[in-house]
Amino acid sequence: MRALVVDDSRAMRLLLEQLLRQAGFEVTDAGDGGEALAQLGRMGRPDVVLVDWNMPGMDGLAFVRAVRAEAAYAGLPLVLVTAEDDAARVADARAAGADAHIAKPPTPQALLQALQQLALVAG
Repeated sequence: MRALVVDDSRAMRLLLEQLLRQAGFEVTDAGDGGEALAQLGRMGRPDVVLVDWNMPGMDGLAFVRAVRAEAAYAGLPLVLVTAEDDAARVADARAAGADAHIAKPPTPQALLQALQQLALVAG
């Protein structure tokens, strides 16, 4: 299984990478949405993308919309990892195409639960 982690915080990328590796994923990372789109082009289709919402340049919501506009990535699980907890904003993210969201700071349990809901790991 392969994952792409997108976050402007190196510390957050390292945390998410560690949690994903513990769950059995091979992990690639990117520092913003634009870099992540380029990574997708280089790495091919991962099994899941975890993306920060609030980043400079292309933020997570713009990234989700850009990925959803590409037929090659139809059905690619997209998980927003964010401090955003406003129900209306989370609903906007779901409407844009995010499949799930995890609150920051992510816990191993929250990540595992999201991956289980997306049927990426056994429950």
